[in-house]
Amino acid sequence: MGVIVITAMALTLSLRGTGGSETVVPQKHPVEQVAEPENTGVNTAAEEIDIKPLQHSLDAADSLWLVVNKDRPISLEYVPIELREVDVARREDKSKLELSMRDDAATALETLFAAAEVDGLHLLLGSGYRSADLQNTYYTSYVAAYGQEDADKFSARPGTSEHQTGLVADVSPKSRNCYLEICFADTPEGKWVKDNAHNYGFVVRYPEGKEAITGYQFEPWHLRFVGEDLAQDLYDASQTLEEFFDLLPS
Repeated sequence: MGVIVITAMALTLSLRGTGGSETVVPQKHPVEQVAEPENTGVNTAAEEIDIKPLQHSLDAADSLWLVVNKDRPISLEYVPIELREVDVARREDKSKLELSMRDDAATALETLFAAAEVDGLHLLLGSGYRSADLQNTYYTSYVAAYGQEDADKFSARPGTSEHQTGLVADVSPKSRNCYLEICFADTPEGKWVKDNAHNYGFVVRYPEGKEAITGYQFEPWHLRFVGEDLAQDLYDASQTLEEFFDLLPS
C-alpha cells in the first residue's frame, strides 16, 4: 500500500454528510486479560527516519492520521515509536505495556485527565497499547464466549486493532462504573469526554449511529488520538475518519 500524504489543506475541504443510523449492538462484557509478557522491543526502523513528513499520512504506521479498520490492517509485527507508561489513574492489574501509549498520545491523555479533574471528574485508563498477540488473546476469548459473528461487532481481529498503534485509550470513571459498557456515555465522565476530548486531540472513534461505517458497535470509551486540528474538524462535522477521508466501506 502506497503512502498517501495529506497536507493541512485537507482540513479545509468540504465535509461529507452521513446517512442514517444503525441499531446499536448489545453490549458485551469484556473478558478479563490474560497477562501479557513484558516487551521492551522498539520500532528501530522508525528511529532511522524523520516521521514528521508522514504525520498526515493515512497509511504510514507512525502517522497520527493512520486509519486502521477491518479493511486497512497494519503489520502484526508493528510496535509504535516512543511507547511509555501513561501517568494517570489506571488499572494496576494490567501489564505496564498495556498501560502505555505513544509519547505524544500519552502526554495528551495526561492533559485530558488533568482537565477532567479540574471539573471534578475522575477518569481511569483501562487499556492503551496492545500487541497483535494480546489482541489475539482478547479476540479469541470473545469468539469462544459469543461466537465469531457477534465478536466481530465489538472486537478487532489481530492486525486490525487501533490499540496496536499506541494512539488509543479505553477510559472509564475511576470508580469503574459502566466500565467498557455503553452506559459510560450516560455518566458525567462519559458526557464530559464526548464534549471535551477533541480539545486535547482525541475523538470518540466509534460513535453512535456510525456502526455501518466503522464496523463496530458504539464505544463511548474508545478514544483515538489524531491531534487537535483534525480532532476539532471531526468533532465539528460529526464525522468518523472513514467519512472525513472518503474511506467508506464498499
